[in-house]
Amino acid sequence: MLKRLLDYNDGEEFDLVLMIKSSQLRHTKNDKLFLVLQFSDGSGEIRGNYWDAAESDAQMFSAGSIVEVNGKREEYQGRPQIKIYSMRVVGPDEGYDLSQFVKSAPEKKDDMAEEINKYVFEILNPTWNRIVRFLLKKWNDRFFNYPAGKSNHHAVQGGLAFHTLSMLRDTKGIADNYSQINRSLLYAGCILHDMGKVLEMSGPIATQYTAEGNLVGHLVLIDEQIMMAAQELKLDLASEDLLLLRHMVLSHHGKYEYASPRLPQLLEAEILHRIDDMDAAVYAITNALQHTKPGTFTEPLFSQDGKRYYRPKEDAALDNSKKLE
Repeated sequence: MLKRLLDYNDGEEFDLVLMIKSSQLRHTKNDKLFLVLQFSDGSGEIRGNYWDAAESDAQMFSAGSIVEVNGKREEYQGRPQIKIYSMRVVGPDEGYDLSQFVKSAPEKKDDMAEEINKYVFEILNPTWNRIVRFLLKKWNDRFFNYPAGKSNHHAVQGGLAFHTLSMLRDTKGIADNYSQINRSLLYAGCILHDMGKVLEMSGPIATQYTAEGNLVGHLVLIDEQIMMAAQELKLDLASEDLLLLRHMVLSHHGKYEYASPRLPQLLEAEILHRIDDMDAAVYAITNALQHTKPGTFTEPLFSQDGKRYYRPKEDAALDNSKKLE
């Protein structure tokens, strides 16, 4: 079996065809140019610096380019990186496709769609049910293929649906335990809370933020989609049901400093925020631990305020968990 990017250990040399997920041209202290590159294949991502670059190199080795890299995996400040010996752009006639280099969610699209639809059947409120069905149908292809983030959490093909389904599973357990929770509202909020990312981001390959994503953001974008759906379905735009659903998506970031237009003011909105935050944290930490040797710590995780996490020497639960790829 051919080794992939994350199969190599520190000190091992390789010659691999990889995709450049991101590319940034920067200056050294001596005002020389270099490229900060994020390489990826189906196994994951590793950063590398391309030294003594020119502006033409930034155009040649741009995000979304497929390149052949001859280099060595090494560690720098506790993080893996690639020491690049040489690099060339792979031509379109060499038989490679961008989809080969994109990491995917650990569950199949059809399986996720089937399970999410089971939760939709449990949304008993007709307003919420009709809007959820309408928007799932409208954005079906993007919803089940797009990532949930550019780099932080669930930043894989199908990550948006996988994140949503994971939250729904958590929500079911919480709603089973607390009878006072409005299960229909919480399920509807889970399914819609990040759906604005189908407009906020460019797609699963070399993901970038769109102009809408940068200028408006996914919380406001999905609120707009809810209102447009309500108009097309001829629902009462002044109804409390619609107001509650809008509040769920607009407050799910939980804090103003996290770009939340409103703080949660419903029990279900508070729960949605906490489940969202927890699922993102579990995913990020698990993903890092799966690429960490037993008995050592992960690299500092930006999404977790720079904290590092220890992988026990005997960690059967992690070994038996689904690979997040």
